[in-house]
Amino acid sequence: MASEIFAVSAAWSRAVIEFAVELPPWAQNTAHTGTDLFLCVFAVLFLAAWWRARSFGTRLVGLALFAPVATVVAYAVSNTVKSFFEQMRPCQAMTDLATIATCDPVGDWSFPSNHAAIAGAAAAALVLAWRRIAVVAVLVALLEAFSRVLVGVHYPHDVTAGLLIGATVAVLASLAMARPMTALTELLARSDRLRPLVRADRPGAPGATARPAPAGSEARAEAFASGRSTRA
Repeated sequence: MASEIFAVSAAWSRAVIEFAVELPPWAQNTAHTGTDLFLCVFAVLFLAAWWRARSFGTRLVGLALFAPVATVVAYAVSNTVKSFFEQMRPCQAMTDLATIATCDPVGDWSFPSNHAAIAGAAAAALVLAWRRIAVVAVLVALLEAFSRVLVGVHYPHDVTAGLLIGATVAVLASLAMARPMTALTELLARSDRLRPLVRADRPGAPGATARPAPAGSEARAEAFASGRSTRA
């Protein structure tokens, strides 16, 4: 069964690599740059998720702050799994094909894809902290995974496993740390200096301090109420 999956994956990889070689130079350069640039997009999304979460409660802030940590944990797990599978990369095994990316030396194994694991983990952790960003996060993760196949450094089953490992580890780690991170966020909110990092204090935001009424507003309200009672 495993050999059959690998055979199909290798055939798909060969077809994608042959397609990529026929692309115009600008498209190849874009793919080569994008395979690392997509990961930078997640860094921006991490910041956006944290900034937004400050207006929606300490639990979401905790999840947003832990998202990069969950991604690192997922990378470590993926890299550990990789050491047990000494699978050559497509660019190492298919020496008759030219690839967009420069091939890593033998010993830098292919399965699973660490880039895909990072993308899957980042997407999953972001969705926990910000559900509405799910479509964007998943799309970026899929593009990252496909780009690794397109440039010739991973098989389709490499990136599929990477995405699954990354997402699974990130979700489990984030849920396990949800309560401790919420407690830490609440602790930080008690400090006047650190409070802006975890709470926006917008009107209507959880834990926001009510704004004081404008001067004279209470007197006007009392006068209005007295007038109504007199007429009654």
